[in-house]
Amino acid sequence: MILGITGLVMLLLLAGFLFMRHPMFGRLPEGARLERIKQSPNYKDGVFQNQSPTRMLISNKSKPRALWDFLFIRAKDLRPSGRLPAIKTDLKKLAPGEDVLIWMGHSSLYLQVNGKRIAIDPVLVAASPVPFVNKAFAGTNIYRPEDLPDPDYLILTHDHWDHLDYNTMLNLKNRTGKVICPLGVGAHLEYWGFDPATIIELDWNEHIRLNGGITLTALPARHFSGRGLSSNHSLWTGYMLQSALGNIYLSGDSGYDTHFKKIKAQFGTIDFAIMENGQYNEEWKYIHIMPEDLVKAIEELQPRRLMTIHHSKFALGRHSWYEPMQKIEQASREHSFNLITPMIGEPVMLKDSAQAFTKWWERG
Repeated sequence: MILGITGLVMLLLLAGFLFMRHPMFGRLPEGARLERIKQSPNYKDGVFQNQSPTRMLISNKSKPRALWDFLFIRAKDLRPSGRLPAIKTDLKKLAPGEDVLIWMGHSSLYLQVNGKRIAIDPVLVAASPVPFVNKAFAGTNIYRPEDLPDPDYLILTHDHWDHLDYNTMLNLKNRTGKVICPLGVGAHLEYWGFDPATIIELDWNEHIRLNGGITLTALPARHFSGRGLSSNHSLWTGYMLQSALGNIYLSGDSGYDTHFKKIKAQFGTIDFAIMENGQYNEEWKYIHIMPEDLVKAIEELQPRRLMTIHHSKFALGRHSWYEPMQKIEQASREHSFNLITPMIGEPVMLKDSAQAFTKWWERG
């Protein structure tokens, strides 16, 4: 019996070792990429650091207990009881000159600005290394990688599974103009077959001028990174996209910190803010923004228009699936935020400030 148990344990360890060597886990930075990373003011003691000291978990639970609770403690209405409403707009039939935004669920966005096609954090196959974890809600997984027009630019905020999907990347690698990503993320992309000449890696507050009169600046966020057993070997970012349409701010995944005030001071007017809202929990409030802190951040940014993402497709937090939209809609009425609420796939016409949307989450 002892020999049998020992053999089973060894077999499981071997299976785990081989599984972790799958290309989808990516690759850590090395060589010239690592040397550049070491020059970053945001890199210290062998890893990237947040601007403020940041604990991943603030409870006294052990990591195994926290993982157990995350996987097995069920919250009320964690997932919808039926299909969520969505509209599958044909992205390839959008007029090339049309300035439009399409939310594809969670944090995946398709954007057309000044005639340029931009995909942001497209996770269109799976948000985890195994298919039975983080399954999309019914009705939300309507877009596939092949539905995306060939992007002029692919913008990535960090390397977590729900923002960087291996299979979507394989589909896009030979039909993407340029990839803009945080420092270190390019190691994954190059390992997966992207041409190194197409990859542009940015540190916080670095910017690049894109075609179409667009300037993109990588901005601080309060989060972390990692696809396997090690963390924070690549950076995580928000972005400011500046064009003739004004300043479009993308928060990326971020807990609350002083960077929101600093971004407002740096850029002045923010015409459109796309903010993380969802998959929060009091235990990890420093790395995913809580509803009350989201209100505080919006008050500091003072955007002319506001939209929230990172909700309504995957259950990564322990709140009810509709709570993020319910709370931000209520806060918007109380604080006079100009909130827009497109459903998945519904076009947002970026030049139409009067466009109206429904409370679609109340129908889910």
